[in-house]
Amino acid sequence: MADRSQHNPQIPTPDSAAAGPRGSHHEPGRRDHFLQLMFFQASHADREKPAERPSEPLSGDYVPLRRFLARPGVRYALPPARAAVPVQIDSPATEVMTDLRRVSAVTIGFDASIDTANQTMIDRHVRALFVIDDHTRDVLGVITATDILGERPLKFAQEHEIRRSELVVRDIMTPADQLEVLDLHEVARARVGDIVATLQLAGRQHALAVEVVAEGAGAGVTTVCGIFSLTQIARQLGLPSGQTHDIARTFAEIETAIAG
Repeated sequence: MADRSQHNPQIPTPDSAAAGPRGSHHEPGRRDHFLQLMFFQASHADREKPAERPSEPLSGDYVPLRRFLARPGVRYALPPARAAVPVQIDSPATEVMTDLRRVSAVTIGFDASIDTANQTMIDRHVRALFVIDDHTRDVLGVITATDILGERPLKFAQEHEIRRSELVVRDIMTPADQLEVLDLHEVARARVGDIVATLQLAGRQHALAVEVVAEGAGAGVTTVCGIFSLTQIARQLGLPSGQTHDIARTFAEIETAIAG
């Protein structure tokens, strides 16, 4: 990128700054001189040494870093974008786990409508929600996009002779005591292929990674630390997006990719 100050008369140059103010403060020359002082006018010494540190730094052991004033004409470039590298079937399982210790879990109440749950997934760009008790915040189950977009809502509505619009999350969610649960310590030693094999054996699209707190105030509490999604695994393996609620097809595509 060329030095724009050589071509754009609206950007002040050192020569125009040296001319000093002319006329009233509404004149272009004085305005340019003001901009020169604000953004470009620095002494030779200021440009050659770091700016002085504040006289009263933050309390504690925090130390401000050296900083430099930007110079006119310096070009600033951004690094090239890094292409996302697909994980491999033998990659560590943690590479395809949504770590709930780093990412906030998306939740919904058990008496919310399934349409509300579906819209929440769309808004938050997720394929599963943790169903919680609004008072205790305990996990009651999980509801997935597969649950909502599949046959389960229609089947439940027909069996109970109600309209689909009357269905709520607790009607079609997977209760907590029916979830596939994996030990977090075993997950730390597992591979992506191990997780896929686990989900395939269970016929599930999601699995939770949990840890039992051994000591402290929360001793004995089982904490959900992560969640695996078959759809996310397929995407990170570099497979094209298909019918996200077609679990069998997703497993078949993964097997084909492995065989190839």
